[in-house]
Amino acid sequence: MGTGRTDAGPRKSVPVVVITLLCAASVLVFGVWAFFAPVSFVEYVNYAPYNEHLTHDAGAFQIGIGFGLIAALVWNDALGAALVGFVAGSGLHTWSHFTDRHLGGHGTDVPLLGATTLLGIIALVLLTRRKA
Repeated sequence: MGTGRTDAGPRKSVPVVVITLLCAASVLVFGVWAFFAPVSFVEYVNYAPYNEHLTHDAGAFQIGIGFGLIAALVWNDALGAALVGFVAGSGLHTWSHFTDRHLGGHGTDVPLLGATTLLGIIALVLLTRRKA
């Protein structure tokens, strides 16, 4: 109100941006590692017993957090950034259930998880349309 700024959020200082990028990088590195190389990841963290699907899911959610942090740096909309993180994590979670369906789970996992991911995408599209 009266500031002359066109964005809705507070300015981000250099230390905040650097720290946020470091946090995003840490969860993205470990998330990508856990998702795409689960055996190597579990051996490194020395966590037993090994559970491939659980490791994939953990990686999916770490990646989602990383995407959400990066989105928050470039977009001054908390809901939009949260939705970006949700869609990334939920999409990979859906993919994890699809690729790991031979390991167990329920026949409804992929369609239900996919539907929630799709809802997140729809919300993100509607949010960005509102802002355009």
